[in-house]
Amino acid sequence: MLVVASENGKVGIGAAIEILRAGGSALDAVEAATREVERNEHDHSVGVGGYPNILGEVELDASIMEGATRQAGAVAAIRGFPHPISVARAILDKLPHHVLLAGEGAAQFAAEHGFEPMTLLTPEAEAAWRRVTQRPGFAGASLTVQARMAQDPEKTVGTVDFLALDDHGHIASAVSTSGWAFKYPGRVGDSPIIGAGNYCDDRYGACACTGLGELSIRASLARMTVAALARGLSVSEACHETMADLALLPLPATIPPAMSMVAIDRHGNHGGFTLAEGLKYVWQDGTMAEAATEERTQILLG
Repeated sequence: MLVVASENGKVGIGAAIEILRAGGSALDAVEAATREVERNEHDHSVGVGGYPNILGEVELDASIMEGATRQAGAVAAIRGFPHPISVARAILDKLPHHVLLAGEGAAQFAAEHGFEPMTLLTPEAEAAWRRVTQRPGFAGASLTVQARMAQDPEKTVGTVDFLALDDHGHIASAVSTSGWAFKYPGRVGDSPIIGAGNYCDDRYGACACTGLGELSIRASLARMTVAALARGLSVSEACHETMADLALLPLPATIPPAMSMVAIDRHGNHGGFTLAEGLKYVWQDGTMAEAATEERTQILLG
């Protein structure tokens, strides 16, 4: 058994290992672990306490996938519910003919299935939003201009990823985020897009992404990484190959090509990779008393 996560997943990785040790499924493990991060108000990139959009509204994205059948559930731009990963799981379980619900429809589904609403904007996140929106010339600008004025490359990144391999050989993946801080309302990143920010397949492995989601969407990054594993590449080779493809995607000069990923293969080999320097990931198997934190391998784009 194995769990791999982005560094901010350390607060939830123990919940996942506990489920796996009790014989539970990889799917249950990644959901439970993600919920722990979503309730962490100190993490401004996920769940409660996440930075809001430019209107001061917290919009959350999440997806969950299981590798045996490649069924998945996802929500995008959902407001007012603290655990989008569990709403996504309910979509997988109760709406198998759908994968992704967005906005008001996602919130209606959550309410229909008994999820408790709550206020997601914490005082700390609201204070950060007010500092941005009270700049001179901000109030009279259009939303498009406001979203550009509020852009902060330091806050384009941030998401939690979990990958798990259980004792039955099944793989599951989960991703949850509040997205780009102070984004244009309705902006959706890669986290709820199966194949972009999240993908798993029992036959080959799994990958999940953190960073500028627009890059993952344009490159189908998670799916392409698993496809590289299917061709026989190692975890490291697969991630180097697909990250290198990002160099072909043009970006505005003001936006750095921020991207990180975690990946595992079906044998339990794993790794964390990034375009930045000094970023880490965490992992734990069934023999370990606590999670290990390791440096991600930095990939330099040519």
